[in-house]
Amino acid sequence: MLRADLHIHTCYSPDCRSRLKDVVARCQERGINCLAVTDHGTVEGGLRLREMAPFTVIVGEEVRTPAGEVIGLFLSETIPNGISLEATINRIKEQGGLVGVPHPFMRFGRSALSRNHTVAFLDEIDFIEVFNARSWFARESELARGFAQHHGLIGSAGSDAHTLNEIGHAYVEMPEFATKQEFLQSLAQGRICGRRSGFSARFASLGLLFRHLCGDRQC
Repeated sequence: MLRADLHIHTCYSPDCRSRLKDVVARCQERGINCLAVTDHGTVEGGLRLREMAPFTVIVGEEVRTPAGEVIGLFLSETIPNGISLEATINRIKEQGGLVGVPHPFMRFGRSALSRNHTVAFLDEIDFIEVFNARSWFARESELARGFAQHHGLIGSAGSDAHTLNEIGHAYVEMPEFATKQEFLQSLAQGRICGRRSGFSARFASLGLLFRHLCGDRQC
């Protein structure tokens, strides 16, 4: 059985300083044996971590579109930020990737897709995050779970970790898989586990983003 944290960031994201070797060590400490690396605007961190980790690593990316953020999993090439939601989804599919909706119904910030945008692309969405450990309020996860059940979408979970301590705060207990399609089947059978990280985690990543903009980079 896998304990899969399906949304984490590394030092390849501008608002995170978690070095790859430290991410591996933290996962081993927490019993996380499957990881989806979803750095902002790049797959490079996921590709490199997959080469060095002794457990399953899914290469992904969290892509910013004018309508909000989308996650692509099982990617091989970076998708640029800033293109339309439709074009982003098309580029994920062209790579044979899976399309996910991260942190839906988030009340603060501009990163979450709206309900209308999510409904408009339902046929292209493979999974939706029903528990994000960085959610501001428990109600956001409740709404996401209800939306997934109503529309027959597979639910996922991830810590959205931008610091090492957050890794494993949310994960899915799911059967092992070998292919992209088996991943979806396993995810559909999974059990959502974990706890919310609290407000301090978000403030920490804001400070890290400021340091990045000032030229302080870890990778």
